[in-house]
Amino acid sequence: MFFLLAGAGAAGAARAADPAPGPVAELSVRDAVVLGVVEGVTEFLPISSTGHLIIAGQMLGLESEQQLKAQSGEPLWYRKPTPAHPEGVPLTLKLASDTYTVIIQVGAIAAVIILYWPQLLSMVLGLLGRSAPGLRLLRNVVLATLPAAVIGLATHEWIDEHLFSIGAVIAAQVAGALLMFWAESWRRRNSSVGGARAEPSDLNPRKSVGIGFAQCLALWPGTSRSMVTIVGGYLAGLNPVRAAEFSFLVGLPTLFGAALLKAVKTGPAMVEVFGWTNMLLGCAVATVSAAIAVRFLVTFLSRHGLALFAWYRLAMAVFLAVFFFV
Repeated sequence: MFFLLAGAGAAGAARAADPAPGPVAELSVRDAVVLGVVEGVTEFLPISSTGHLIIAGQMLGLESEQQLKAQSGEPLWYRKPTPAHPEGVPLTLKLASDTYTVIIQVGAIAAVIILYWPQLLSMVLGLLGRSAPGLRLLRNVVLATLPAAVIGLATHEWIDEHLFSIGAVIAAQVAGALLMFWAESWRRRNSSVGGARAEPSDLNPRKSVGIGFAQCLALWPGTSRSMVTIVGGYLAGLNPVRAAEFSFLVGLPTLFGAALLKAVKTGPAMVEVFGWTNMLLGCAVATVSAAIAVRFLVTFLSRHGLALFAWYRLAMAVFLAVFFFV
């Protein structure tokens, strides 16, 4: 968020001659609340936030790729034309909206910090040499984060260019549902084979890295980071509740890294379009709704497992296909 402030300040200095211009487009209170709820509820449930945010953006009219203009009528640019790139990159409502839906993940991060502060404290104590289980948990979170961080940084531009499409999201919803059906069947067949009481801190490094590589599947938009890390936790011997809780902890550096990267790249442009007020409102709403969703998921998984979410994903795939292609 400090990068956003710095970028916004630099953008304002560059337009010092303008008399304190306001946002060039409106992100209403309704828009901020809706996007905050959608992000908070879907980020940690194994149903993928991407497809839901696409639908929300379409319904709220935030998908326009028409170039925005300043109050003076001058066209606005995210990257101005240069001799090397004469077409430039226009500043659009969609670019600002896409950035916003990533940055409000900060609200989901805050919800996990509030709910799981004892585990986070144990990791800090482990780093200080005062908690052996906390140190093991910290090690496992780091190992489970590294594969997606390395592969994601290396491939994010290619993914943005080739996989951010409605068809790719629909395919990911279906593939994820099939994976969940298989994983739930596997868990029930193997529930008596060790690990029923295992804690995330009990995982060995090999299993933690395995969960990390499973998380790489979520680089495919529509897959769901939460879903693949829970499935990875199943295969590593964790029960549904512990697998979900480990997923939440692994999500902290992953979501923060994604939000920070987006803030550095396009955060100032988003602030120029929307301003600050309702962006912060969306983050607050995401915090509350994510906290409720996390508590619901833990309770639900302890009784029912993943199967119902798999059926929901199939229904969402059908809805997306009808909504965009029929």
